[in-house]
Amino acid sequence: MPHATAAWLVDNTGLTFVQIADYCGIHILEVQAIADETAATKYTGRDPVRAHELSMEEIEKGQNDPEYKLKMTKQAQDTIRRTRGPRYTPVSKRQDKPDGIAWILKNHPEVSDGAIGKLIGTTRNTIAAIRDRSHWNSSNIVAKDPVTLGLCSQRELDALVSKAAKKAGIKAPEDSRFEGDREALLEELRAERTAANEARAAEEASEAAGNDETAA
Repeated sequence: MPHATAAWLVDNTGLTFVQIADYCGIHILEVQAIADETAATKYTGRDPVRAHELSMEEIEKGQNDPEYKLKMTKQAQDTIRRTRGPRYTPVSKRQDKPDGIAWILKNHPEVSDGAIGKLIGTTRNTIAAIRDRSHWNSSNIVAKDPVTLGLCSQRELDALVSKAAKKAGIKAPEDSRFEGDREALLEELRAERTAANEARAAEEASEAAGNDETAA
């Protein structure tokens, strides 16, 4: 639950967004959205300290050094190694898998079927069926970004595409959101937060004025 963990770290620590994004394996803009409360989904914070995945000493190291990269506890690392296997996808998301697979096949044909299978949690037969349109539901499959669908994180997709591009000898696409568009998006998030705060302040002022009139 990386997003829920990120929400807790944003609310309870002085770690930088870069540190939180790196530890949770999500995009820095996702952390920014969580902090500004503009994320599409409102996450309930999940305490990684109580879950024995991160120690307070490790958090303090990160707070004292913005360049420090947080490390999971050995117990959490061992748990990950023991449970490593095919990606688990919630039942509510499984119907979106074909759309996510179709998007990767369309936009990143250099990615192997095996890599797609590990990322999305599917089989080579399903991927092949979607590619040659022999899938039982082909008429309803619409290519959609698997990150938007919640099937994987932006970091995982970027790593997959970069690795496949390197193997194929082509230049991997750059994440323009993190460069030119990043400041514009962050400015938009700040503006939305400011507008929300102003609206809240106006509402509180209106309620206070109403109470004063009642008292009078």
